[in-house]
Amino acid sequence: MSSHIFDPNGSIPHLSRRTVIHGAGTLLAWAYAPKFAFAAGGKDSRFVTIILRGAMDGLQAVAPVGDPDYAALHAGIALAMDGDHPAIALDGFFALHPSMPNFARLYKQNQALVVHAVATPYRDRSHFDGQDVLETGLAGVSANESGWLNRALAALPPGERIGGRAGLSIGSVTPVIMRGSAPVLGWSAPELPKASDDMSARIMDLYRHRDPQLADALQEGLRTDGLAMKAGVAEPGKMRGNEFEQMRIAATGAAALMAQADGPRIAALSFGGWDTHANEGGATGRLAQLLGGLDNAISAFEQGLKSVWNNTTILVVTEFGRTAKINGTVGTDHGTATAAFLVGGAVKGGRIIADWPGLKQTQLYEGRDLAPTTDLRSVFKGILGEQFGLSNTVLAEKIFPGSISVKPISGLTA
Repeated sequence: MSSHIFDPNGSIPHLSRRTVIHGAGTLLAWAYAPKFAFAAGGKDSRFVTIILRGAMDGLQAVAPVGDPDYAALHAGIALAMDGDHPAIALDGFFALHPSMPNFARLYKQNQALVVHAVATPYRDRSHFDGQDVLETGLAGVSANESGWLNRALAALPPGERIGGRAGLSIGSVTPVIMRGSAPVLGWSAPELPKASDDMSARIMDLYRHRDPQLADALQEGLRTDGLAMKAGVAEPGKMRGNEFEQMRIAATGAAALMAQADGPRIAALSFGGWDTHANEGGATGRLAQLLGGLDNAISAFEQGLKSVWNNTTILVVTEFGRTAKINGTVGTDHGTATAAFLVGGAVKGGRIIADWPGLKQTQLYEGRDLAPTTDLRSVFKGILGEQFGLSNTVLAEKIFPGSISVKPISGLTA
């Protein structure tokens, strides 16, 4: 399996690292992490961004059961407040999918909230382009290959905190959101047995003489791999499961690394499979399984980051929403606005943030989609400003260029 290490200068040397070290784990690391200051107000914050690839149906995940037009548009799969699998009431208008009891519990504890009718500036319906806009944080599709979360890392002021404060990317490929000039540590669950200490030492000695820079990176990678092993999340036999179980596994690994005193503080990971064109399902079915997997991942983060949970913020976003009306294959097609989740001990939760546009035909975007009323970048800005002390000027000019008119949502976190 081919791996890569992202160079701050933009070059991407390729190597078959897993082949070289015989399964020490897909751990892509920088040997030297920059010094970063504490977050705003002296808090040692953790921030995780989860991307749901494929476009989540926000009207089904957080259903506007109080809207008189919802049930007819989602006929056949619409959530209801009664029956065998009733939705979970959040307030008098919105209800949560029954597959998300952990999120519902945290919502009631004021540690989770929903931003509804939200979207990036993108208004077409291509997954590739939609994800590009979501991850670059720009106003439209661009050749820019850096992501807003990496630019946020690069904008953090220097300080006394040293060590593994680079960004953390979970998965075999670093997503666009984490690409850029700031160093990024990557980790994914190993599928092959770990190399013996003797084999690792021999390989390190070989590269120390032939490629010292790569040797430094591999050494840091093996060190972090050891942290994952110590936390019990890097044993190959424990890391297998179906796609829904793998969400929990990925979250468990990320939390174990982020909980370390010298571990990363900002992370990104993604879960695929949210393109529900057919047989989406209502309270049960395909989407229910996906949401259940996400809910278990949230619980895994809560458990793994227990010691720092009060300083943790997790943001769950998707590239765009889905059509308001069910199609002929009992699914939904590519849409526009959707819902975003915010959860963590640092979140000022227990509420829905929504300028609800309504679901009447004349209120739908292009007569088919939930209309966007909140720019997703305002959510990003609100979190980065409050948790990491980044100014509105830095947010508008360096992290989300050209977004001066997009104001941060204040009060998302404590």
